[in-house]
Amino acid sequence: MAVYKDGDKWRVVFRFTNWKGERRQTQKRGFATKREAQMWEREELLKQGSKLDMTFASFFEIYEEDKKKRVKENTWESKSHVIRTKILPYFGQRKIGEIEAKDIIAWQNELLEHQNDKGEKYSPTYLKTIHSQLSAIFNHAVRFYHLPFNPAQKAGTMGNEEHKEMLFWTEGEYLKFADAMRDKPVSYYAFEVLYWCGVRMGEMLALTPKDFDFDKCTLTINKSYQRLKGKDVITSPKTPKSNRTIKMPKFLCEEMQEYIGILYEIGDEERLFQITKSYLHHEMDRGAKAAGVQRIRVHDLRHSAISLLIEMGFSALAIAERVGHESIDITYRYAHLFPTKQTEMADKLDIERMKKERK
Repeated sequence: MAVYKDGDKWRVVFRFTNWKGERRQTQKRGFATKREAQMWEREELLKQGSKLDMTFASFFEIYEEDKKKRVKENTWESKSHVIRTKILPYFGQRKIGEIEAKDIIAWQNELLEHQNDKGEKYSPTYLKTIHSQLSAIFNHAVRFYHLPFNPAQKAGTMGNEEHKEMLFWTEGEYLKFADAMRDKPVSYYAFEVLYWCGVRMGEMLALTPKDFDFDKCTLTINKSYQRLKGKDVITSPKTPKSNRTIKMPKFLCEEMQEYIGILYEIGDEERLFQITKSYLHHEMDRGAKAAGVQRIRVHDLRHSAISLLIEMGFSALAIAERVGHESIDITYRYAHLFPTKQTEMADKLDIERMKKERK
């Protein structure tokens, strides 16, 4: 490495050997003082040697390089936002090897006391998420870069995961809502797919004509739509289990043929619903008010679809295959909707006990 005067600024030329053993050179310009240039040079040397005398901010750059390509773009954006806004401002300039559990506790206390302009504190779920991101960085340093221990783990977590109440519409409530949506075809057909197929919002927004087989009345789910940094991004579905083929009821098959027919020369791989998640939230507000039904979240249509299938007597396994869940998740999250099963269990236990008493 070398530091040079570059006009009224300073420049660092950095030579290094990459993981393939190849010699490489890079440089960074624009340092106001020689000292700033030398500090950057020192951090780069520490990063190349993976020395834990580096700052937390420098280690985050290593963490980002190691992890970013291994997760979905939208997942990384969420993680990165939390780290850059809630963690780096506090720990960025601290040496990662010198951060102790007491420092983590002090940071937690600041977040626990934080209030926004409306006097609102961070939710317990958000606090837990922030701490989890910090702990993940330290875990990475422990596993791969010889940090002796994870101080965030030693300090203990903060907050807790709140399970939002699941809201449902009955089939009758949904039909009232759907009737109120008929004045806007794009809204009506989007909500029809969400409810009758139980798909996720991102899955529905990614649908193309190619995903429908009208001869077999099937719909293939193999991608998801996200809006990131002002760009439309198509990713793989949420989980491997989410890749699935759904059998559509005949009326929905006919409706989707009708909808595609009114779209002017749409390509096989063009998105059917050129709308946003925000648009759907606004339409939920409008439709619920017009239909005189309780306002629920767009995602609650998925809960409503699952509850209808449970009411119709389908098993957790069959429902899970349709909606792209693990069957254990359906059993656990919707257990309260299987009352007949609970009664059946109790009745069989009664019979079993009576058998024993007769012996």
